[in-house]
Amino acid sequence: MARRSEGAVWDRTAALLRDPYRFILRGCRRRGADAFATRLLLEPAVCVTGPHAAAVFQDHGRFTRHRAVPRRINRTLFGRGGVQGLDGAEHGHRKSVFLALMSPERVAELTALVEREFDCAAEGWRGRRKVVLYDEFRAVLTRAVCTWAGVPLVTADADRRTAQLTALYDYAARVGPRHWRSRLARRAAEDWAADVVGRIRAGRIEPPEDTAAHALAWHREPDGGLLDEHTAAVELLNVVRPVVAVSVYLAFAAHALHRHPRWRCELAAEAAAGGTDEAAADGAVPAAELFAQEVRRHYPFFPFVAARARHDMVLHGLRIARGRRVLLDLYGINHDPLLWEAPDDFRPERFRGWRWNLYDFVPQGAGDPATSHRCPGEPITVSLIKAVSRRLSRLDYEVPEQDFTVDMGRVPALPRSRCVIRVPEASTAA
Repeated sequence: MARRSEGAVWDRTAALLRDPYRFILRGCRRRGADAFATRLLLEPAVCVTGPHAAAVFQDHGRFTRHRAVPRRINRTLFGRGGVQGLDGAEHGHRKSVFLALMSPERVAELTALVEREFDCAAEGWRGRRKVVLYDEFRAVLTRAVCTWAGVPLVTADADRRTAQLTALYDYAARVGPRHWRSRLARRAAEDWAADVVGRIRAGRIEPPEDTAAHALAWHREPDGGLLDEHTAAVELLNVVRPVVAVSVYLAFAAHALHRHPRWRCELAAEAAAGGTDEAAADGAVPAAELFAQEVRRHYPFFPFVAARARHDMVLHGLRIARGRRVLLDLYGINHDPLLWEAPDDFRPERFRGWRWNLYDFVPQGAGDPATSHRCPGEPITVSLIKAVSRRLSRLDYEVPEQDFTVDMGRVPALPRSRCVIRVPEASTAA
């Protein structure tokens, strides 16, 4: 059988921007294949989906992340010189810093900080006519992660820093004025982070040794030299920014609790009974764990990830030229009917007895976080969804009429209303 050519047709950038999460999935379904060639950003590209492609995508001998992400995204979301654009041993050495920050003890510390900030914020919601949960979650996470990461944050600056960190991920993929706001926010945030690094190195502040600020200020490259101040600042933001971005998942958790009240009842009962994150003696998985994993599978977060082919190759019968940009579908893998029964339904119970696989459940990337480009912060994401969902499930609040439609045309996707609630003056925990 002749191999299919990768020759691209007309540019499909506009179609991708209109429907970024389903662009690859729908393109593959139309063709009855797991890969297709197209043209994006005025250059040929290849889109792939499925666990096999996800596994091949992690092969450093076949793919490189260098120049894989469009410059406009690199200059806003990730920052120049960040770990996301590194490969091989260089990537592994830099990523070891991030992995060391994700120990169970450190994740528990961050979760406790978020719970404390949530409780303080919830006290202030009482009697307010309108509480936009997505906005509140962003503020809660900014305060908590700065404390956890060893980054000084004075109260008067909290709103400004929250807005800057939000702009790094919320406006990165936009076009027009919002994208330029993201560029300006990147510059301001890097100046802020670089100032923190500089003060640590000068001995003017001394964050604990197990914090991100301390670790990145004193991290040494393989040649023995410290990271330059700019790169250390970029990597410090690569710790802080993703935690603030978990507010997207928390908004979706609130969305799911409203749409699926049975799970709100289950989480509330589990929390009231003093439930923990540990599996029961009979192997039963906590309801909060099932709920958090299904939030990550069901709702859109990252649409896809990018790499470039190191050499000519054939993938799923499609010839790919050296240097060609390849997009791996994440949303589509998480909604593949060959992998998931009724993939468009919200069913947390599907994770009971589920066997973990590095390539068929990929909400934050594929592969082993220790050796691939998969996000190392997944334990944080799961822990925070569980903690906040439990607290929301026990909070007495009303849900006014609003547009709960998920806007799939933006990255990151969000409920159009950003999840609005009202908390009565005399509200108490359930």
